[in-house]
Amino acid sequence: MKNLSFFIARRYFLSKKKKGFINVLSIIAMVGVAIGTAALVIVLSVFNGLEDLIRSLYSSFDADLKIGLTEGKFFEYDEELQTKINTNEGIATIVQVVEDNALVRYNDGESVVRMKGVSPEFVKNSELKTHITEGQLKLTEKEQNFAVVGQGIRYDLSINSRNDFLALQFYYPKDISPGRTNPSNMYNSGILMPAGVFAIEKQYDEKYIFVPIRFARKLIGKGNQCTSLEINLEEGASVIEIQKSLQKTLGVEFEVLNSDEQHASLLKAIKIEKLFIYITFTFILAVASFNIFFALTMLALDKKRDISILFAMGIPIKTIRNIFLKEGAIISLSGAITGGLIGFIICFLQQEYGLISMNMASAVQEAYPVKMIATDFIFTMLSIALITILASFKPAQIAAKSVEIQRL
Repeated sequence: MKNLSFFIARRYFLSKKKKGFINVLSIIAMVGVAIGTAALVIVLSVFNGLEDLIRSLYSSFDADLKIGLTEGKFFEYDEELQTKINTNEGIATIVQVVEDNALVRYNDGESVVRMKGVSPEFVKNSELKTHITEGQLKLTEKEQNFAVVGQGIRYDLSINSRNDFLALQFYYPKDISPGRTNPSNMYNSGILMPAGVFAIEKQYDEKYIFVPIRFARKLIGKGNQCTSLEINLEEGASVIEIQKSLQKTLGVEFEVLNSDEQHASLLKAIKIEKLFIYITFTFILAVASFNIFFALTMLALDKKRDISILFAMGIPIKTIRNIFLKEGAIISLSGAITGGLIGFIICFLQQEYGLISMNMASAVQEAYPVKMIATDFIFTMLSIALITILASFKPAQIAAKSVEIQRL
């Protein structure tokens, strides 16, 4: 009696004699659920892949942890601050950073860029080496300073890193007081030879120039001050634990951000987009479930005679109701499993062989990135289960109601 409802529901779904319109509706409903499930799994996996791609791009540019002021811009990097940071285990290097906007001229072109002055530890440990497209990652050599420019800036200013006769000219405004009339007293200036070109992502390539920190401090007019400290951790060290420890040590004056928090707004936007995609495709699955509703409703009307016989044999109303609920579950689960398998296969092939290309010359990756996460499959199945219950409830009520009418 316990499995009777499932046995009858399965017979209704698999019966070879059932070749009518109801059977066609059931198949259409199953196919609709399968297509919706596959599409949802694929789209969510693409968003996961994009999120991972963005993280990998940022890891080439950003450190594991970044220390900056909660309020204000420049702070003194003295022995006391250095001691506080070094008391934490797991720290590999500390890179001092001075970062601000500056005007750069090269030959006949000029542009406002984001100048990032870094201490020598940056060159020794940076993953930026793998993204150098021309020249080399070099900021100092034999007391001479160099600059490494983004590819977008290189194209904008027509910079040639092999030309030893043209230098980058940097200009930074001074604190201008009233009464000054000589333009040369209104700004600091300096020159650097371009040593290399990097290409990571458009946001960085069109914005950043790396320079030695001593050059940046002199240009801006800051002695031993920094705008931030970038900390790289030893392999295997816990980012979260060291972040909490540093925040506790430094107090509320400073903020300690991990790589995700440094780009929280962008990653949050991706998660929100993923959520809306999930909701949208869930609605599509809900529309596809109307076929389940109509198929079960017509089945309930078509099987009134069978229902009467079952009731006469002493089958409870609850069991009759469960027949149609389980019939809906069979239709939807068959479609969900089929769609999930199709989505898995497509994502797997995309991961391994990159079947679908981005078709963009400036793309950082040739094929669309995908990453499958178990929770996406779980939430998809839960959504389908909920939709199925809602779609099957009314037809099950119709079947049970027909029995109650016969009882009267």
